[in-house]
Amino acid sequence: MKPTRVVEPWAAPPLERFVAESAARLVLLMSPSGQVFAQHGFTRAVDVMSAAALGAGIVASTGEMARMVEEPSFAALNHQGAHHGIFLGSFTLPRGPMLALVVYGPDSSVGLVQLFFEELVRDLVQSAPAPAPARPALAADFENDLNESLATLFRT
Repeated sequence: MKPTRVVEPWAAPPLERFVAESAARLVLLMSPSGQVFAQHGFTRAVDVMSAAALGAGIVASTGEMARMVEEPSFAALNHQGAHHGIFLGSFTLPRGPMLALVVYGPDSSVGLVQLFFEELVRDLVQSAPAPAPARPALAADFENDLNESLATLFRT
């Protein structure tokens, strides 16, 4: 059995269900900058980092091409090879935009991956914790902190 690793435990059940239903071989769930928060099937960290960087780069470059031709950004991309396919899908969690990179083989199809990707996104949205509310910066605290920092910096 291939390993599933998550940075955030709430992502594990939706990812494991997606892998079982779609027959995906490799999966990365990451931010648009390539920061991985869950993965399945990779055995070497260097492979995870490389795939995340390449997947994020592909999505960024196709997004820029879409902008140049005045099209909305692409929600999903598929690259089909002789033995494997690669699906890249964008989605949004409460914390912001995310990407999924899915590698599948002949025992699956892009249609199957897309079908279960929609379920994965719904499950992740339901499982994801609400983002922590931003703490307001109090003007008085800011001024005090600034004054203390300046006093320390310019103390002779």
